[in-house]
Amino acid sequence: MDGDWLVIPLLARFARNNAWANETLYAAVLRLSPEAFVARRPSFFPSIGLTLNHILAVDLAYLDALEGGGRGREIYATWIDRDAATLAREQAGTDRRLIAYCDADRAPDLIVRVDRGPNGVWEERVDDILAHLFQHQIHHRGQVHAMLSGTDIPPPQLDDFFLRFGRHPRADALLAEG
Repeated sequence: MDGDWLVIPLLARFARNNAWANETLYAAVLRLSPEAFVARRPSFFPSIGLTLNHILAVDLAYLDALEGGGRGREIYATWIDRDAATLAREQAGTDRRLIAYCDADRAPDLIVRVDRGPNGVWEERVDDILAHLFQHQIHHRGQVHAMLSGTDIPPPQLDDFFLRFGRHPRADALLAEG
């Protein structure tokens, strides 16, 4: 596939951006009271906690498919209603796995089988799965960011990663790893 030399490093950079954004968001979320973390709010998933649970569950399901773990959709039943500290710890570990996966030397057009439950098993390209996973994260982190606006914890800046101007030192450290 033409352009592989661009796709692989870009996906690895997005994996690092993903880890940094999650770390940054959780630094704010961990300052919430347990009540504020689970409080009902207007969003697709009606609380900060449920939205963060969803992000982690989807990450784990796609990583399972990418790594050939074989657990499939059963993962969705295992990550419901976790507290903020547990979610932060598990998300950080999942983010490290995702970085390691993206750093591995593989063709981005490799095909992986994804369990879609009653819709069967679908074959998807690795680069498409990763692009979807990063977009999914951005989408739902944005929802958490908006929900934080209705709390006494200010939402953090989540988009200063790639450009040198305004980049957070932690983002520099993550980019240096790649």
